[in-house]
Amino acid sequence: MTETATVLIVEDERELADLFADWLSATYDVRTAYTAAGALDELDDDVDVMLLDRRLPEQSGDEVLAAAREAGYDCKVAMVTAVDPDFDTLDLGFDAYVVKPVEREELESLVGRLLARSLYSEEVQAYFALASKRATIETTKTPEELAGDERYERLCRELETMREEIDELVAELDEDDFVAVFHDLREDEDENET
Repeated sequence: MTETATVLIVEDERELADLFADWLSATYDVRTAYTAAGALDELDDDVDVMLLDRRLPEQSGDEVLAAAREAGYDCKVAMVTAVDPDFDTLDLGFDAYVVKPVEREELESLVGRLLARSLYSEEVQAYFALASKRATIETTKTPEELAGDERYERLCRELETMREEIDELVAELDEDDFVAVFHDLREDEDENET
C-alpha cells in the first residue's frame, strides 16, 4: 500500500489556508501553517509538496523557501501568491508559480502535477522547474524587457543545455528501456489508486 502524499499549506490568511486544506484533505495528508515560523516547524522529510505564499507577516515566503532548501528539504514548492512575478523570481528555488486567486481544480491539478514530477529523474525535474520559471516570467514581461535581462537570458541558455542533455539520454534508451519505464509508472499509478 502506498503512503498518502503530504501537502504543507503556508498562508497567513487563515480562511484561505483552511479553504485550501479543505479542498485537498480528501486526497492528501494536509498540514497548515499561518506563519513562516510555523511553516519551518511543520516542514520535515514527509512533506511532498509545499504551497507557499510569498507575503508572510514576519518573514517572506522567499526566505522560508531559502531556509527549507538550505536545510536540505527537497519537497516540490509552488509559490501561491498575490505577488506578480518579476525577474527576482528567477533566482528562487520553486517548482511552480501561481498568482491568486486560485480555483479548486487549479489547485488540485497543481499538486498532482508536482507529485507526478517527483517520479522523474533529477535532471528532468530540474528542467521542469526552470521551464516553469521561464513560463512564469514570460507571462508578465514584454519581449523587449526579457531580451534585456541577463538572468532571463542565462535561464534560457541553461534550459537549452538541459534540453540537449535530456534529448541525448532519451536517444540512448532502447525499446526495452521505454517498456520498463512505462511499466514502472503504471505500477505506481495502480498502487496509488488502491
